[in-house]
Order: sequence, then structure tokens, then C-alpha cells
Amino acid sequence: MAGSGRSARWDLGLALAALIAIGVALHQLFGDEVGIEREALTIADTPATIYRPEAGQPGPVVLVSHGFAGSRPLMDPFALTLAGNGYTVVSFDYLGHGRNPRPLHGDITAQDGAAQALVEQTERVADYARAELMGEAEPMAVLGHSMASNIIVRFAQQRDDVVATVGVSMFAPTVDAETPANVMSVVGGFERRLQEEGQRVVAMAFAELEPEDVEFGRTYGDFGDGTARRIAVAPGVEHVGVLYSQVSLKEAVAWLDQAFERDSDGWVAARGPWVALLLAAVITLARPAARLLPRVAVVGQGAGAGWRRLAVVAGVPALATPLVLAPVPTDFLPVVIGDYVAIHFGVYGLLSTVLLWWTAGRPGVRDIAAAVGVSGRTGGRWLLGAAAVTAYCLVILGAVLDQFVTVFYPSIERLPLMLAMVAGTLPYFLADEWLSRGQGMRRGAYAATKVLFLVSLGLAVALDPQGLFFLLLIVPVVVVFFAVYGLFSRWVYRHTGHPLVAGLANAVAFAWALGVTFPMLGGPAG
Repeated sequence: MAGSGRSARWDLGLALAALIAIGVALHQLFGDEVGIEREALTIADTPATIYRPEAGQPGPVVLVSHGFAGSRPLMDPFALTLAGNGYTVVSFDYLGHGRNPRPLHGDITAQDGAAQALVEQTERVADYARAELMGEAEPMAVLGHSMASNIIVRFAQQRDDVVATVGVSMFAPTVDAETPANVMSVVGGFERRLQEEGQRVVAMAFAELEPEDVEFGRTYGDFGDGTARRIAVAPGVEHVGVLYSQVSLKEAVAWLDQAFERDSDGWVAARGPWVALLLAAVITLARPAARLLPRVAVVGQGAGAGWRRLAVVAGVPALATPLVLAPVPTDFLPVVIGDYVAIHFGVYGLLSTVLLWWTAGRPGVRDIAAAVGVSGRTGGRWLLGAAAVTAYCLVILGAVLDQFVTVFYPSIERLPLMLAMVAGTLPYFLADEWLSRGQGMRRGAYAATKVLFLVSLGLAVALDPQGLFFLLLIVPVVVVFFAVYGLFSRWVYRHTGHPLVAGLANAVAFAWALGVTFPMLGGPAG
């Protein structure tokens, strides 16, 4: 009892600390927006947000666009920083992304496919900005991340009114020695291949310069004739962290100031640490909040599998699933590789369920129902607990993600996709939770099963590298959600004693997260 009392006091202190951290982080994040006006609108069916200073004359227009599987909130550090330095920013959701209800058409790997559709969409946004936000003869600039760097480069190459281009984590095959005008590449310190690409982009404009001789942080050429080029490296960050780096933000402001012959004060929206603190606090708060869940089982339920059984139940599906799916068409959902991920989860989970049953001595239906607790008071309690955990994931954590990271509450057009995703994640998470929990469960078992699932995805990509290439881009997202929902699972199991509470909640939350991440597709262009 004394230990229980100490644990309760510890959780109370943890809850207070988390709430204080949430308050501090929100104060800082909303403080970044003081003096900046946001206006949400729709531009030719494109959801967009205009950022500009509340006081004074709005400065030049900058179009800001996100990368693959991104959305407007992900670009807020740049949008707010530029607006805070007097610029007028138009940020928008590309087709198939964020809250854009319209799917992306065409081949996403071809320059004349989906990429051309996104260039045309950028042109429509620019036409609105030209008509409503700036004078007829005023120049504009563009800034884009990752996939969008290719789009904004192609857009800028077609127009004479774009005087500067900033590509963050830039890869743009159409860049040539003369266009676009005044282009800078900003890359993360861990993006070695993109650093080499940035050096190539600079060197191609100057006959006497070799890519390996291009210096980071040095400007080549002249803004006056549009030949200025530069590669800047934000140290210690990767493909997403580069968006929050103060180096990235300062480089972007300085580049545009030179292009527009302005003198800004160089203020940056240092949101990265505060977003990280807010997310960490909300995740931490789930631990003491789990005490409010109903106790489902006095003795912890679950397989309590040893390493040998775990290797069979999780290891066999890890190897078998990609082999089974290799010859099977899996493009049944209008979303980039989301259909494959859903069916991979589903097949993996069903195989694990069969192996759980087999290795448990092939129990009967009544034995399974008694162990799982699917009826009576026990069933009602685990459903109530699962609903509460799901609500925390989607409402509390989801609100933070939607406001400060990326769109988490999409347009209604995505709901059927999420339901299809749940059909895949449900068998996986229910089987996995039961396997890795229970009396005598092995330390590290939960992490081990997740590693096996990631290995399974890796094997799938190896078997079909061309068709599943984009799967590699969402693996970091899967890892993050495995880690976060894994913590939730541990805390929920500790207080409910039943693995299916977190299993059901994680299945829904994971399906939701993946459903809002994958870009929606609409078939061939036209």
C-alpha cells in the first residue's frame, strides 16, 4: 500500500508538471503570433491561409508550400517568421494533402503527371495573390519544402515575376544554369545527399565551379541579374527538423531581404523546442490520466509469451506477410500506398491471431471468450476504457498535432479511408497487445514485436522497390506512433490489467493517424 501511495503521489506531481509545461509551451507558441494576422480562405478550391503583419504596410508576397504528406501547419515556422518580418505569406494545402478535399491526379513519379497538376495549382494561388494582395508590377517569391521544392522551381521557371526561390531540403531536377532566378537551397545537417544536390545546383550556374568546391553559406552570383545561388546547411537536423531550425529561418529571411532589397530585423519564430515540450507534456500527462480508467481484470490478462513463442507468433508473420502480398494487387484505396499498409497490418494481424490460438493449445470459443472478457461487466469496462484512451489520442493529442504540427482533422472525404485502415490495424493491434502482455511477459517484448513489423515492411519494399518506394517515407511516422502509442499501452495496461483496452484504442488511433498522412489520389489526370 505504501508503494501504491508513493506511485499515486508521483503521478500527481507528474500531472502538475505536465500541466505547467503545457501552459508555458502554449504561452510561447501563441506569443509567436502576436502582431501577426491569420486569414483562412479558399482559393479556387484550395484551402489557404494568409499571414501578414497586423500593423504597417504589408511587404512582398511569398508563396509557402509543404512537402509530400505535409500540410500548412508544418510550414508555420516559415510563414510566421516571414510575416513577423513584414512579408505577406500565402500558405496552402496541395491537392490530396491536408484539408484539401480534392484528390491528386496523375502519376506521382512523373514530371508531367501529378507534379504538373501541383504546378498548375500553384499558379492559381499565385494569380489570386496577384489580383488581391499585390500590385500588377510587384514581384513575388516562393518557398517550398522537399517535394514542393520541385514544384516551386518549375513554377518560378515559367514566370518573370518571381525574383527569389527558397528550396528547403531541395531536390528539383528541372533547375538549370539560368533558372530560376536567385535560388537558395537550405538543407539539414543530416541530409548529406541533398547537400550534394545543393552544391550541384550552385555549381551548374558557374562554368568554373565544380560541385565539390561549392562552399556552404557562401553566395555566388548577383541578385541584380538573378544569378545569385547559395546552399545553407542547418546543423544537427534532418528532413523535418530543418523546418524548425533557426538557421533555416534566418537564412530564408536574409535571402528574401536581399532579393527584395529590404532590411528586416531577422526575428524568427522559434517554435521547435516549444512544440516538442508541448507534445512531450501531453504524452506524459497520459500516464497519470490512465489512473482514471476502470480496472478490467484483477490479474493482468494476456499471453505472457516467452521469447520462443513470441518469435513464432510475431516472427512468422513478419516473413510471411510480404511474401503473401508480393503477387497480390493492393491498390484498392485512393491513397498513396495506404492500401498496402492497411492490408499488411491486416494479414500480419490475422496470421498472428491464428498462431496465438495454435500455440495456446487451440482453445475453444468459450475458453477464448472467458479469457478475453467479451461479455458482461468485464466487456463493458474494457470497451469504456478503450473509448477513453481513443478520445485522448484523437481529441487531446490530436488537437495539439492539428494546431501546431500538421493537419490531424481532415476533410470528410477521408473518413472512408480511415475506416478501411481500421479494418487492417484492428487485427494487428489486438493480437500484438495480447501477445506482448500478461503474467510473465518478457521485458522488451512489446518493442521486439514492433521491430519485427518494421522488418516486415522493409522486406516488402525489397520485394517491390518501385511500387512501394514511398513506403520508406512514412516509416519514420510509423516509428514515432509506435513509440507514443507504446507508452500509452504500457500505462493503460498497468491500470486496467487488460491488453485489449489499448489494443482497440491504438488500432483506431493508428488508422486515423495514417489515414490523415497519406496523400489522396484520384487516378489519371484529366
